[in-house]
Amino acid sequence: MSSTTFKPVDEQLAYLKKGAAEIIPESELRASLEKSLKSGTPLRVYLGVDPTAPDLHLGHTVVLRKLKHFQDLGHTAVFLIGDFSAMIGDPTGVSETRPPLTREQVDANAKTYLAQVFKILDPAKTEVRYNSEWLSKLSAEAVVRLCSHYRLARMLEREDFRNRLDKGHPISVHELLYPLLTAYDAVSLKSDVELGATEQKFNLLVHREIQREYGLPGQAILTMPILVGLDGQRKMSKSIGNYIGITEPPADMFGKIMSIPDDLMWTYYELTTDRTPQQITALKQEVSSGALHPMDAKMHLAEEIVSGFHGPDAARKAAGNFQRVFRDRQAPQEMREVHFRRIEGGLVTEVRREGILVPLVVSGSKKWSQVLQYLEEIPSVAEAERVIKQGGLEINGQIVTDATAKLAPDGACSYEIRLGKKKFLRLIVE
Repeated sequence: MSSTTFKPVDEQLAYLKKGAAEIIPESELRASLEKSLKSGTPLRVYLGVDPTAPDLHLGHTVVLRKLKHFQDLGHTAVFLIGDFSAMIGDPTGVSETRPPLTREQVDANAKTYLAQVFKILDPAKTEVRYNSEWLSKLSAEAVVRLCSHYRLARMLEREDFRNRLDKGHPISVHELLYPLLTAYDAVSLKSDVELGATEQKFNLLVHREIQREYGLPGQAILTMPILVGLDGQRKMSKSIGNYIGITEPPADMFGKIMSIPDDLMWTYYELTTDRTPQQITALKQEVSSGALHPMDAKMHLAEEIVSGFHGPDAARKAAGNFQRVFRDRQAPQEMREVHFRRIEGGLVTEVRREGILVPLVVSGSKKWSQVLQYLEEIPSVAEAERVIKQGGLEINGQIVTDATAKLAPDGACSYEIRLGKKKFLRLIVE
């Protein structure tokens, strides 16, 4: 590769520092970039991810995007799937020994990762590796030699371990091996730079030190902040439920992004879009001056994010749907549609249960509370009645607060139903 491929070092650094929490040390990254520019040799930059769950959320993409930035600058992006290390489990941030994953679980999760990762990285320019390539081949002698390069006292300085020791919680020996075995990834890959989240800093520093023990220069480290979830307080997590999945439908992604607190959207602009710091500052000034409404700024954000995963047409459609439903208070153009036929003593339709269409009969009084529960739009009749009394049911543009309200007793009719703020349903009785 010719040196003319690379931009000037100052320009590269400015691009790479956007949103970064820390570069350790920045002087070494600069020196590596200068050497790369002079020699025309791209840096080897890697991100290791353990496939502990089958899907990724927006928080995972923060560091993935930084790997893409290195890729954009002409460097070699290495995406490492920790299929071996996932069976040990990263002890970062956990308060007790986590149950190990089986090989079958890891393999199933790993299969879904690449399709999602390649929504961000260029597959033609990405080197994909699995750490079982070398870790599964390490002999007992090699593992003992690896362990000899790091002191136990240093390992127990780690905050996660120290807190567990202080509280009398157990620590298994295999957890101490995790940062050492993943450090061997850096040795095997001969990486110049490793990326990770701020909470992984301890592991990344171990990796850098072990590289040096094996005669390598020692990689630079770039950490990225943790993305705060929809609640505006805790890190984005599926277990908490405050996440935005990158494979979610466009309308769902758009709606979730619009639900974040206004002051959080600037962090999202910085960490999940390609807007420059100058562009983000200009947007902030527009909002603070009153020239741009915060909701409009957030809609621009949501459209950019959705476009990155589903394309501009889907993003525009999601934005139009949000405008129609939440700002103009109209029903969405597309919604779930259920057709009922009248039969003696009630109504009948077909619903999908576990992938199979089965008949559903709504008999008796045909109260709205009963219909909504039968269609699984709400867990129980009692809950439906509570929602109705609180004004959470709107039928054909009119709020219904009578919990005993019923469908029309006979004849064909059509209802556009709004349940709460986000659920819409078109019910057609024939």
